[in-house]
Amino acid sequence: MRAESKSSDHNSSIIQPVRRLGVLTSHFSPYHTSMASEKEAALAAVPSDSPTIFDKIINKEIPSKVVYEDDKVLAFRDIAPQAPTHILLIPKVKDGLTGLSKAEERHCEILGHLIYTAKLVAKQEGLEDGFRVVINDGPNGCQSVYHLHVHLFGGRQMNWPPG
Repeated sequence: MRAESKSSDHNSSIIQPVRRLGVLTSHFSPYHTSMASEKEAALAAVPSDSPTIFDKIINKEIPSKVVYEDDKVLAFRDIAPQAPTHILLIPKVKDGLTGLSKAEERHCEILGHLIYTAKLVAKQEGLEDGFRVVINDGPNGCQSVYHLHVHLFGGRQMNWPPG
């Protein structure tokens, strides 16, 4: 049994069921990474308001594959994608918003703009069949970069529960 994911010019994937311990599961190589490594990265990260790799991407000090940009948000492809389409959306001005748990009422506009922009980018990427938006927060939420960011995943069937 095989199911093909929607393909586009920048990504394609074939999803093949795999038997593990007698249980039929889906294997999404190369998009699958172990939760252990994600947890390790999150635990190694130090929550702070210091500049992050995202600040360097915003300042064009580190190259990225930008898919959308406006005066408030930058959206670019993740360098370690967890789905055929995996895009990060970040506010260009951190303003103390190192994670969702640090949000204050003054952040409502940028939070709404990030989510609306995720919808625009999903449409631009051809994710008409659906997509997932994720915000990791804190060490137990596997947050490894302390600059609020939204993950946009698509191009394959998502699993539930997510983790």
